[in-house]
Amino acid sequence: MNLIEWLQRIMVGFGAAWVMWLMIGLSVISVAIIVERAWFFWSLRDDVVVLARDLRRGLLDSIEAAQERMAASPSAEAAVVSAGLVEARRGPKAAEEAMAGALALQRMKLEKRLAYLGTLGNNAPFIGLFGTVIGVVGAFDALGKAADKPLAEAASAAMAPQQVMSSIAEALVATAVGLAVAIPAVAANNYFQRLIRSTIANTDALTRVLLAHLHGEKESAVEKAAKKGEDEVESSEEDG
Repeated sequence: MNLIEWLQRIMVGFGAAWVMWLMIGLSVISVAIIVERAWFFWSLRDDVVVLARDLRRGLLDSIEAAQERMAASPSAEAAVVSAGLVEARRGPKAAEEAMAGALALQRMKLEKRLAYLGTLGNNAPFIGLFGTVIGVVGAFDALGKAADKPLAEAASAAMAPQQVMSSIAEALVATAVGLAVAIPAVAANNYFQRLIRSTIANTDALTRVLLAHLHGEKESAVEKAAKKGEDEVESSEEDG
């Protein structure tokens, strides 16, 4: 028996049913991830416009007031800005670096398990196609066996078309199951990726509000120091 005949017997023997059970199992995991990610993103929702307005007002009052407002928000944007507020007194550069690190951590949380949805969406049709190939192999195997039977077994050979149709139907079902599993996974992954991009854009807007405030404070402090130095020089000249 050569390798092709051996593989053919294995494929015909097992059929395509196991491929469809595999697809159903993968689909159950996919639905669980979609539900979990939907709940996660829902729990992070907040009005970013209001959050930015409150951040500006808090910064005008004090760093502590801004920290208190950010701590009250469940959003990923607020978590990143909070990291910057912790380092705000050390200067804009320190706050910027702290927020960059916090954003990287938040992005990992946002993208958690989405790789599974992307991989399943890309490969589920191919798994379904594999089941289709197995079904087609089974159909041709049934035709070959019917052709090899003698005329005396014509009644038995008449059952071959039924087996062929059954194998082809099984093949088409495998393709349909593959597509049915892939489409929701791809759609959900694209939707979650769009939410992630939106969250990162909102985070960038809020971090710039904080950095603008810190840079303004720094420049104001430099101007005050320069003015104080000029006043001291003028005072010393008058005394002289």
